[in-house]
Amino acid sequence: MTESRPSTNVAILADRDHRAEIVERLYDVAMDPIRLEELLEVWEDRAAPLRDSAIPLEDPEIEAHLQRATVFLDRYEAVQEAAGKPSVLADIPRSAAFISDGGATIHACNRPAEVAFGISEGGAFAALPFDEEDRELLKGVIRRVAARKAEKVVTLRIRSTVTGSPVILRVSPVEAGAARPLALVVSTELVWPEGFETTVQEAFGLTTAEVEIVRGVTLGLPLRDIAEARGRSLETVRTQVRSVLAKTETHSQSELVRVVLGLMDVALIPTGGESFGGPRGMLEQRPFREIRGPDGRRLTWIEFGDPRGRPVLYMHLDFGLTRWPAPAERAAAARGLRVIVPVRQGYGRTEPLPKGADHLEGVTRDYAAILDHLQVTGAVAIPLGADLRFALNLSLKRPDLVRGIVGAACQLPIRSASQYERMDKWQRFILANARHAPKVLPFLVQAGFSLARRLGKEAFFRQVNGGSQADMETFSHPDVRVAVLEGSDVCMTRTWSAHAAFTAECLGSERDWSALVRMARVPVLLLQGDQDPQSPVQTIRELAAEYPHLDIRFLPGTGQLLFFAEWPQVLDAVEAMFCTRQD
Repeated sequence: MTESRPSTNVAILADRDHRAEIVERLYDVAMDPIRLEELLEVWEDRAAPLRDSAIPLEDPEIEAHLQRATVFLDRYEAVQEAAGKPSVLADIPRSAAFISDGGATIHACNRPAEVAFGISEGGAFAALPFDEEDRELLKGVIRRVAARKAEKVVTLRIRSTVTGSPVILRVSPVEAGAARPLALVVSTELVWPEGFETTVQEAFGLTTAEVEIVRGVTLGLPLRDIAEARGRSLETVRTQVRSVLAKTETHSQSELVRVVLGLMDVALIPTGGESFGGPRGMLEQRPFREIRGPDGRRLTWIEFGDPRGRPVLYMHLDFGLTRWPAPAERAAAARGLRVIVPVRQGYGRTEPLPKGADHLEGVTRDYAAILDHLQVTGAVAIPLGADLRFALNLSLKRPDLVRGIVGAACQLPIRSASQYERMDKWQRFILANARHAPKVLPFLVQAGFSLARRLGKEAFFRQVNGGSQADMETFSHPDVRVAVLEGSDVCMTRTWSAHAAFTAECLGSERDWSALVRMARVPVLLLQGDQDPQSPVQTIRELAAEYPHLDIRFLPGTGQLLFFAEWPQVLDAVEAMFCTRQD
């Protein structure tokens, strides 16, 4: 049999033993992503020499094995997800819900069920706040529904022994293939999310007392009970309700509940699944807002700072770092800055671009659509890493939207193999292959995300960025750690990952976008780190020679997390940019 040969404008691995070694590692990673670093070491030794030419690696044999290995990796992820908390509960963020087989224990439950019913995953079914007779009735219904021996959906009305109020329970079978028949029980018991008071108050301009009235009405409490709990007369509470209806522009309590529940849904929009990776609570909750873009896709963003302040467009890097350290977010408000953070295509709940769409142009249009919706012009953009290309393209396509750019640890278009060689190994592994082996990249990125979910985001971050002492020191600060872990939930959680969007970002960053840099028409200041594992000082200085119009300054003791370490300097530069006269 004659081996097919690719055309002369692509490269293959000439040594069959080297190819076989790489293929073996591909399957090892597909079966267990923890072995990704072994693939990295072998790949760098066997395939990296091909980077010296501008010819991409397109080896048909490796590509065929990649397709098979991806199938195994998909199965690995499916097994991991099935082993965790049933994902169906992640889609029920505000109603108390649990999964049961009708036995003595609760198979799984969501957070509202823990609060409203006092139950826990693996805990006793008998802990449910119902009379024993009602619990036995519920058990029997669950067993019949789970075994498909009853109607597909059964509704029960049971009285809570805690509140004395009736609770409606909807029992339906769990369709996913489980080891035993299970049923999902969703109740009418709602839980007011932690921190939601601030969201309601900001959204409608309510007083603290009025927010408490809204909370009671939303949770279904009679006005008499709300008045008693607050130590107020019934007539006082009725007056406060009328004030709330006027401020929320609703005409009845039922309409008020619908509006508030809609706001709650937005505030609780899952960015892919359950958050994980470290402590929460240092950052104020920021609801994700959304619109439909000109092409009909859902676009989302968050905001913080001064809602009437000078506009700052913050770009979240391919890791989806949407949040700032808590002191930085407070400082933005104190400085009179309104920070707008659009979530890019494929991240969180922002819908992906259509297949085949130009990534750079599509993302640019999404940024413009959100700013236009907010009626914002003349923003200062803060891009991280290769997000610089989005800021430049937006400033060229829509000069009314961007008055200047202050980049933090930005990447300039790479020109040579030696510039890839200077990167730390993990950054080189992904970005060099985005340029030289683009067909291999999707598997590598998906495996990297699987590894991160296996290790946890914090451990993965330390493994990938351990080559920069500055980044490790920055990440050790609690406020930075929380911002990175929580902000990146739009990129990855325990049950979901944006690996396809991340892949598109990497492929786009390694194409030649030097023309965008040369055509810059707005002031561009780049603050760069001297310990950046992706854009070392020597590389930035080499590339800067091609762009004398850029103002580039190195900050000592900083790396890729420069913004998180030196945000006061970045915000100083942003404020100075607002003072720059525009011709």
